[in-house]
Parts: sequence; structure tokens; C-alpha cells
Amino acid sequence: MARRSGSKGMPREERETQILDAAAIEFGTRGYASVLVTEVATRAGVSKPLVYQYFSSKDGLCAACVERAGTTLSTGIAEAMRSPGPTFVTAATAVLDAIFTALEPRPHDWAVLYDRSAPPGTDTAAVARRFRALIAEQAAAGVGSAFTTAALSDPHDLAVLTRVWMNSVTAIVSWWLDNPDQTAAEMSARAHRVLSTLTPAAPSLDR
Repeated sequence: MARRSGSKGMPREERETQILDAAAIEFGTRGYASVLVTEVATRAGVSKPLVYQYFSSKDGLCAACVERAGTTLSTGIAEAMRSPGPTFVTAATAVLDAIFTALEPRPHDWAVLYDRSAPPGTDTAAVARRFRALIAEQAAAGVGSAFTTAALSDPHDLAVLTRVWMNSVTAIVSWWLDNPDQTAAEMSARAHRVLSTLTPAAPSLDR
């Protein structure tokens, strides 16, 4: 089947990706509230009307960015969780490996997903809320699997630990954004070293 044409002969799917990549940098760096469609168009090297033709509005554009980021991250995390390692550290680093791999082509996707400046009632806010809830559920499931038979089994304790884990992941990704020279492989090795140091007595997952 013939591919749909975009502007200047570029296939539509490629042009959409080009615009989304530019938008991810703008929204991920500055947040929804501060970005103008004109700035995304300039970064992408296309016209402002073309952005509106493809995505209808700023909200539609940002929602598409969030959808892509959330799908890529949650899918990678789900895959990593299918075969947990023998210890909490190995299971946790497998999830971090998946996050680093998902983010390496577009490291600002994390900030796009967790940006809180989109107004309530927008498609962007709704899509972001859905994917943030999904990733939170994945985190809770992972923490629960690692610790429910250990000493830390109170549901509220596990909820606190889940929050600690998610905030830790955010801190690690934030550090990576501040140090863009680091590759996904280097971040994976660094995260493994840090987690091994912080959790030397973490429970085994072999029950």
C-alpha cells in the first residue's frame, strides 16, 4: 500500500515524527504552558499551519507527544517486569535499563510525561494522567512483588516505598538530563552501582 505523502514529498508519518521530536524538546524543556506552536514549527523546520494541519492545536500536539512517551516507557517497563531478576537490585536495574533504553532517543520524554503545567480539562492533562497512573501501578506491583513476604509488608509502608522508588527514578533521570553526555549503557551501570550500595541487604525475589 502506498504511504501517505506529507509536505515536500516526505511521507506523512516521517513528517509527524519530525514535528513530535521537535515538540518533545520544547515541551520537555519548558513545559506546556510556556511553549508556542510557532516555536515547535521553527525547531522542526516546518510551517506553523502544517503543525495545525497534522495536530489541530497545541493541545493535540502535546497530547500526541505524551501518548508516544507514555506508550514507549510503560511498554518497556512491562517487558522488563516479565522476567524479574533474583534480587530486588537486579529487578530494579532491569526496569531502569528499560527506562534508559526508551529515553535514549528522546530523553525529554520523561519531562513531557510528568509536566504538570497542562491545564485541567485538556487532552494533554488527561493522557498524562492516564500514563502516570499506569506507571505508578507498575511501580507498586514491582515493589509489592519484592517485599510482600519480607519484613516490610504493611500496605502503607509499601506505598511509601513505592513513592520513594518513583521519586528516585525521577531524580536519576533528572541527573541524566543534566549530564547528556552519558549513554543509556553508562546510566545503567551507574544505577546498578548506586542501588547495590544503597540496598546491600535487599531481599531475594526467589521464593
